Amino acid sequence: MRERPFLIGLAGGSGSGKTTMVRTLRDLLPPGHVSTLTQDDHYLPDERQVRDANGWINYDLPEALDLDQLAEDLRCLAQGGTVRHPEYTFNQSDEVRWRVVQPAPVVVVEGLFLMHHQGLRELFDLTVFVEAGEEVQLQRRVARDARERGYGEQHVRYQWEHHVLPAYRNYLLPYRPLCDLVVSSEQSSRHALAELCDRLAREPGLEPFFADVAVPQPA
Repeated sequence: MRERPFLIGLAGGSGSGKTTMVRTLRDLLPPGHVSTLTQDDHYLPDERQVRDANGWINYDLPEALDLDQLAEDLRCLAQGGTVRHPEYTFNQSDEVRWRVVQPAPVVVVEGLFLMHHQGLRELFDLTVFVEAGEEVQLQRRVARDARERGYGEQHVRYQWEHHVLPAYRNYLLPYRPLCDLVVSSEQSSRHALAELCDRLAREPGLEPFFADVAVPQPA
């Protein structure tokens, strides 16, 4: 057994499937085996965000988030501590929900800029790049934002063209070669998760957690 948690950084573009992968992994493992952190919970308030030339807030910049605090939270979990922070609730800025994250043998962090932030990058035992074609990512984002946020396609495409895609190309793709593992979610996030679990089953000390994990695949 490992003496300290195994820290995984899951980076990928918007619509790459990384959030779905983390949720599925958490559901597959017994309670207490994995804890998760999301970059989104560390967004700064809107009054501290950068606006583009048309007055739109650009949430797809590293400076939109308190990544130093995310790194501090991860260090705390790595040392066996408990983390408590506000949960990011989209379009519900007046509603504060608190999230408590307990230490676990495996800690997974997912987000856009994990590799761009050196302090975070150096903490991970395994870095994973989740990739899908840009058009696939866009279509997933259009569907998600319509379903969960009530955005029309024109709104989503504006953000994609002016914020999301430039961020992906500037702050994510350059770090792809540095990641320990690249998985494709082009077909589905479950295919990518199966690749990740296969890798984790070969990590020293993690065999008891992942050797028998079977990720259900779409028909």
